[in-house]
Formats: sequence, structure tokens, C-alpha cells
Amino acid sequence: MLQPAMDRVKSSMQQVPNAIPKVIRRTGGANSLELERENFERGQAVSINKAINTQEVAVKEKHARTCILGTHHEKGAHTFWAAVNRLPLSSNAVLCWKFCHVFHKLLRDGHPNVIKDSMRNKADLADMSRMWGHLSEGYGKLCSIYLKLLITKMEFHIKNPRFPGNLQMSNRQLDEAGENDVNNFFQLTVEMFDYLECELNLFLGVFNSLDMSRSVSVTAAGQCRLAPLIQVILDCSHLYDYTVKLLFKLHSCLPADTLQGHRDRFQEQFKKLKSLFYRSSNLQYFKRLIQIPQLPENPPNFLRASALSEHISPVVVIPAESSSPESEHVVETEDLVDTDVPSLPAPSEVKFDDLFGTSAAIDPFNFNSQNGMRKDKDRLIEQLTREIQALKEELESFRLESGRLCQALRGRVNELEAELAEQSHLRLQAAGESEFLKAELDDLRRAREDTEKEQRSLTEIERKAQANEQRYTKLKEKYTELVQSHAELLRKNAEVTRQMTVARAAQDEVEAVRREMQEKVKSAHEAADRQEREQVKQLQELQRELVSTQTELDYLKTTMASSQQSSEVLGTQLVALESEKAELVQTLSKVEAELAVQGEELQRVQSSLATERESGVKTAEALQNQLNEKESREQALESQLVAARWSSLQGAVEEAERIIQDSLAQIDDPAHISCTSSADYLVSRCQASLDSVERLQSAREAFLADNTAVLELVRVVTQCGHLVGDTIVQGSATSHMVPVEQADALSESVKTCGSEALALLGQMKQRDALAAADGSKLRASLEAILTTAEKLHPRGLELQQGELGDLVEQEMAATSAAVESAAARIEEMLNKSRAVDTGIKMEVNERILASCTELMQAIKELILSSKDLQRDIVESGRGAASMKEFYAKNSRWTEGLISASKAVGWGATVMVDAADMVVQGKGKFEELMVCSHEIAASTAQLVAASKVKADKDSANLHRLQQASRGVTQATATVVASTKSGKSQIEDTETMDFSSMTLTQIKRQEMDAQVLVLELETRLQKERERLGELRKKHYELAGVAEGWGEEEEGTG
Repeated sequence: MLQPAMDRVKSSMQQVPNAIPKVIRRTGGANSLELERENFERGQAVSINKAINTQEVAVKEKHARTCILGTHHEKGAHTFWAAVNRLPLSSNAVLCWKFCHVFHKLLRDGHPNVIKDSMRNKADLADMSRMWGHLSEGYGKLCSIYLKLLITKMEFHIKNPRFPGNLQMSNRQLDEAGENDVNNFFQLTVEMFDYLECELNLFLGVFNSLDMSRSVSVTAAGQCRLAPLIQVILDCSHLYDYTVKLLFKLHSCLPADTLQGHRDRFQEQFKKLKSLFYRSSNLQYFKRLIQIPQLPENPPNFLRASALSEHISPVVVIPAESSSPESEHVVETEDLVDTDVPSLPAPSEVKFDDLFGTSAAIDPFNFNSQNGMRKDKDRLIEQLTREIQALKEELESFRLESGRLCQALRGRVNELEAELAEQSHLRLQAAGESEFLKAELDDLRRAREDTEKEQRSLTEIERKAQANEQRYTKLKEKYTELVQSHAELLRKNAEVTRQMTVARAAQDEVEAVRREMQEKVKSAHEAADRQEREQVKQLQELQRELVSTQTELDYLKTTMASSQQSSEVLGTQLVALESEKAELVQTLSKVEAELAVQGEELQRVQSSLATERESGVKTAEALQNQLNEKESREQALESQLVAARWSSLQGAVEEAERIIQDSLAQIDDPAHISCTSSADYLVSRCQASLDSVERLQSAREAFLADNTAVLELVRVVTQCGHLVGDTIVQGSATSHMVPVEQADALSESVKTCGSEALALLGQMKQRDALAAADGSKLRASLEAILTTAEKLHPRGLELQQGELGDLVEQEMAATSAAVESAAARIEEMLNKSRAVDTGIKMEVNERILASCTELMQAIKELILSSKDLQRDIVESGRGAASMKEFYAKNSRWTEGLISASKAVGWGATVMVDAADMVVQGKGKFEELMVCSHEIAASTAQLVAASKVKADKDSANLHRLQQASRGVTQATATVVASTKSGKSQIEDTETMDFSSMTLTQIKRQEMDAQVLVLELETRLQKERERLGELRKKHYELAGVAEGWGEEEEGTG
């Protein structure tokens, strides 16, 4: 597109004489910005009119792209709506349909302010939707549905500003959109369902309005209706993906019953979307423009948390070579003349005519003067320059668009990488869940053991109940045996009775036989008389028979007697059995009563056991529910704790980034040129920054090993940001004091350090990149600054610092000698006072000199402790091989130590002089108190200078601090004894006003008031003088010890 425009510019240069008059006429009084704005609005109006027209063809991609680029150029949609409001959208359905298509593209790919600028037209769009909704077919119904979708889209993005117009977000951004609040996620899911419902309604409306029996996708009218569905497919793929992820997140936080409505609604939309994607992928029109993804066969199972790892985000691919199939061919022919709308010239031709005029212009050689022609040529050259600049901007816009597409692809790659990381995280989470399930299995095993114990106790109870039942069975069997024995005895009794009856019958038979035999004998006697002779033998036989019968009769008698005896025995046994039966009946009644009681007890035990079993089951269920709730709460709290830790770390990293960015901004500030610093101070800052980088790496590794160690990492990140920022500022300030070449090298090293620090912090802001964050580049840049600063160190100063070690020893020795001399002088003054003074004055002098002696002893102890501590510092190997080299390397610290030693020796000497004057009565007590305070300040300076490089666990440091406290106490004793002595001496001078008259007293009172006023004025002046003296002392001390350079460095 750029080459035809350049050809037109070249041809126009050949026709310059014809174009000059028109340029003069059109641009004589116009402002260049207004002209540029007018050209922009004209170009936008032409593109909008070409994109939104009444022809039933699809919107051309190049016109829509021009509208999108116009919103980015304008940073809003004011020009778009100004042009659209002039179109008759309410009178032509095709015009309204193409407007909806273009507006949908602007909402997706235009500037973010398009949504805000379009909300003011929401009411008009709603009225237009209701108006077109009265039509039941054709474009009218589709326009109504499409307008409702656009209104829903604007409302969704206004409510959720984190979502861009094209709905492209990473998983982390999606989590941030819900602000880790389950209520926000719940509401966001409902809004996405409504959004997707409107998209599906438009999808179905377009397909229902087409005759699918014919190849409608290859006709211009069919493509006009199908073209907006590309934007719908892009929106639906993202909405489906985000809905699935949000539903899995909600199911991890809420009960399944609460989300039943969400699942039902998702199932319905899933079926519709899958069917529509399948139908769209079969259309010829979409095959060359877009690659539509296919949804899985079955919807995700949200009740199974591991199903999230099986979810694959649908990706819609738009091939680069087929994104605008007709635009590539049309650009070559339509840059000059557009065949679609013959009545309107092409925008580039309009712009060309506005700038250069037509070929039928006036002859260029009719100018009045050569000077006017030169001015016109200058204007023409300026116009051509602006045209070339506009073409360059257009080329830049195309580059930006290609960069945006590349950025989108990179974003997709990052999103896929994030999804891969998420899959890895899910794998780790699954491993964690397996560990959790193992722990839960152990808990279940323990619960099963508890249940087995309860089962054993239940078995024991059942065993006791079974034993009672067996006992009852035995008693029942015994009762049955007793009943049977009783029946047997009854049968035996009946048999004995029957035998007795038989015996009585036999006895009666024997009596009958005996009577018969007697009758036979009688008959035989009677026959014997008649037949004595014939029946002698029969008589003998009868006699024998009689004997045998008698024998049998005796036997029967014996048998009957034995039967009687047995019957008597049986009667006795029967009586005993009857009594035993009565006892057994009583025992049986008792046993039955006991069995009834035990049966009732067994029923109570069984009922209580059933109740306990039910309560145990309920208790187990309640405990399981409580355990599940506790686990869910613990998981939620753990996730919140992890999020809070990460947010605190991100806050610290962002604060460190702001500090470094502020430092980089300061070095670019022109006011910073006046700031200077020394190479020594820069070296100290670099060393501190290197130490902080090392601590940062250690803290980062500790955090990766245990994410609870976030406090140390936050502290180290903040400290590292401060130190690196200070190094950047001091490095830039130092570069102002060195030659140009070294200054450029140092400035470049400082900027490199800042960029590397920002890169390291940028990696630490991302969870995935935190493990790979490497501070080696930042360390290398700091070491480069350190090397440059060491090269800038003055050589002459190093030669002088070689004598610092000897000077320290000399000053410490001189201080010790001064303290010894002061102690000796105080002892001498004390002896003189005892020899000369008496009374209160001697007592005061002795007390003051004794306190001064104690102070000198404390100072002497302090100096000895300071020497020992300095020796430990040098011997601890802090980068020096000998004492002199150590003092030379740490020159600032050494100079401070020398200054403190001098101050202590001078203070001791001055205090002795003041004490001598007080003892002699020529001095003032206030001078002695001031000297004591000065000594306390000097010793504090010496302690601070000594322990600045000492190890905090050093024993000599502890001794030094003890000695410092001893000096403070001795100073307080000197001040107290001085005040006490002063008050005692003043009390001796009693005021006696008894001999004064009223006039004298009045006179003395006036003199006293005058003296008070004079003293107050003098006191005020002396305080001001003291302040000025302290300022001057500070300035002189700074010049002598190099404080000015450090102040400039910190400035």
C-alpha cells in the first residue's frame, strides 16, 4: 500500500507547477494540526461509509481495519460515532446489520476506550433493538438479536474491566479477576452464562435464517450474514474455556448441590455450542477464513476435580494468509479508485487532490513574482513532508498491527506455557492429593480399628446375650426333661397299677381253680365210692397234679407278696416323685420368671445396642462431615495464605522496581547534573549492593525450598532495591566529577545495572520464572561499577593513607598519655586542696576531684577496650593483610577514629584545667559540667567509630559497651558532685536583709531585676553564639574529614 502512494507522490512532483495554486488556495490560512485532524476525520468517514453500506455483501477487512486503527490513533470512538449517527440505521436492516458487525470488531480489537465511549449510546442501541424486534424474519430479527448481544458485551466489560475486549486472558489474570472471592467467581460465572447465551442466540438466528439446502456460504448474501459469526466464534471459545475453569474452581469451594443449576445450564449451552461449531466447520466460507475447534464428546465432569487436567482449551486459529482474502487483491486496484462506491473518491485520492489539486489546474507560470513562487514551493515541500510523514505513520501503524499480532501469538504461547505449568502444578497437586489420600487412608484404617474395637465390644455383648440365651435353652431343656421324666413316672405308675390288677385277677383265678379242685375232690370222693377200684390210679395222678398245683399256688402267693411289696415301693416312689414334681414345678416357675426378667433385660440391651449403633453411625457421619469441612477450610485458608504470601512478595518486588525506576529517572533529570559524589562512597555502596544481591539469592532459594520463608525474602528484596537504587544515583553523581570517557563508561554501567535489576525483579514477579531468576548479570554489572569506581580512586590519597595506620597508633597513644597526665594532675590538685583548704570548701573540692579521678579511670578503661576491639577488627581478616593496609583501605573510618581520639584527649586536658580553676576558686562550676558533657560526647563518638566494623558477638565489643556505660555514669557523678558543691558553697553565703530600709530593699530589688534582664539577654545571645559555633565546628570538621564529599554523594 505504501508503494502506490509513493508512486503518486513521485508523479505529483512532476506536476508541481499545476498543483501550487490549489495548495495556496487551500492551505493559506489553515493550521497543520487542524488539517491533519480534518484529513483523519475525512479518511475515517470514507472507510466507515465503505464498510457500512446497503449492499448485501460482507464487510471488507481493510475498511474495518482502518476503523480499528482510527480508534487507536484517536484513543477513542468519537469519530466513529460521529459518522455512524449520520447513517439511517433504523430504516435499513442491511445497513444496521453491517454496523453491528463493524461495531463488534471495534469492541474486540479497537482501543479500550471504545467501550466507555459507546456506553453513552446504549439507550439508542436498546431502542433500535426493540424496534427491529417487531420483525419476525430477515435481517430485522437478526439485528435485534445482534444489538442485544452488543449491549450485553458492553455491560459485561464495564462490570468486569479486567477483561479485554477480545477476552484473551491468562489463568492468573482470570484468578485476579475474581479477587480470590468465591462470591465474585459465582457472580462472574452467571454473567458469562448470560453473555454466552446471547452469542448462541445470534449463532442460531443466523443459521435458522439461511437455507442450508443450498450452498449459501459461497453467495454474497450468505457471506454477509455469516461474516459476523467469526467474531462470535472467537468470543464463544474464550467464554466456554473460562466457564469450565470457573466451574471447577467453584466446585472446589462449594457443595455440589449448590451448583446444580450451574451444571444444568452449562450442559444445555455445551450441547448447543458443540452442534453450532460442528455445523460451522462444514461450511465452505469458514474453511478458508478460520479454523474452528471441536469440543469433546462429553462435557467435563465437575464432580471429579482431576477432570480439570483433561480439559483442553479450545483454540481458534485465523490463518494469516486468509485473514482478508479479498483485501490483498483489491488493494492494488482500489488505492486509486474504489469500484464499490463510484460516487466517492478513494481516501488516498481525496487526500492527494486536497494537497496537490487536479491536472486541469491553472498554468504555474502565471505568478506575479519569483519571491511568491519560492514561498509556495516551500509550502509545497512542507506539505509533501507532512504527506511522507503521514505515510510513514501509516506504515508504522501497519507495523504496530503486525507487532500486535505477534504479541498476541506470543501471548498465546505464554498462555500455553502457563497451561503447561498449570498441568505440572496439577500433577504436583495430584501427587499431593495422593499423599493426602494416603493420610486419609491411614485415618480410615485407624477409624476401622476403632470400629473393630467397637465391633469387638458389640460381639462381647452379643456373646453375653448368646450365653444368656444358651442358659435359657438349657433351662428349657431341663424343664422338658423334667416333664418327660414326670410323664415316664406316670406311665410307670399306670403299668404298676395294671400289674396289680393282673395279680388280683390271677389270685381270683387261683381261688376259682381251688374251688373247682375242691369240687373235683368232692366229686372224686363221691366217685371214689363208686369207682374206688377203677380210679385209684386217677386219684394218685390227681394227687400228683394237686401237689404240682399246690406248688404253683405257692409260687403265685410268693409272686403276689412280691407284687404287693413292689407296689408299696412304687407307691413310696410315687409319693417321692409327686413331691419332687411339686418342687420342680416351683423351680420351673422361678426359672420362667427369671427367664422373663432376662428376656426383658435382653430386649432392653438389644434396643440400647441398636440405639447406640445408630448414634455411633450418626456420630461417625457427623465427624466425617466435620472432618471434610475442616479439610475444605484448611485448604481454603492454605490457598489464602499462599496468595497472601505471594501478594506480599509481589508488593515488595513492585516497591523495589519503583525505587530503581525512580533512581533511573533521577539520573535522567537535568537537575541531577549538579549532584556529585566521591569514588570512595560509590565503592562502599557497590559493596553493600553486592552483599544484598547475595542475600537475595539465598533468600530466594530458601523461599523456593519452603514458601513459608517469605518474610526474609520480602525484607531482602526491599533492601536490595534501596541499595541498588542508591548505587545507581551515586554512580551517576560520581560520573559528574570524572573525565568524559570514564563518565560515559560509568553512566553506561549504571544504566545496565538498572536494567538488569529491573529484569531480575520482573522475573521474581512471576511464579513460573521465580525459580529461574538469576542475579549473575546484576552482580556482574555491580562488579563493573565497583571496578570503575576503584579506578577513579585518587592515587595521591592512597600514598597519604599509607601513614594512617601509624597515625592511629600515635593518636591512641597520645590520648592515653593525655588521660594519664590528667589523672596525675587531679591527684596533685587533690593533695594541694587538702593542704590548703578546710571545711566545706575542702569537702567540695575532694568530692569533685574524686569524681574527676573516677571519670579518668573510666576513660582509660574505655581507651584500652577500644584498642582491643580495633585489634580484633584488623585480625578478623576484613579484606586486609596488615593493620596499616586495613586502616588505609578503610580511610573514612580511620579518620573518624583519629578525630574521636583527639576529641577525648583534648576533653580530658580541658576538664583538668577547669577543675584546677574551680579548686583555686577562680573558675566556674558550669565550665566543669560542660567539660564533663564534652568528654561524654567524645567517648560516645569513639565508641561509635570503634564498633562500626566490629562483630556484634565480639567479647571486646561487649567490654567496650560496658566501659562506655561506665564513662556515662562517671560523667553523671562529676556533674552531680559539681552541682552539689556549688549549692553547698552558695548556701554558705546567707542573704541578710535585716539592716536594710524600705528604700534600700526597693533599690536592691530594681538592681536585681535589671541584672536578671541583662543575664537573660546575655543567655539568649550566648545560646545563639553556641549554635553558630556548633555550625562552624561541623563545617570545619567536615572539611577536615571529607564529610562534604559524602554529602554531595548522597545529594
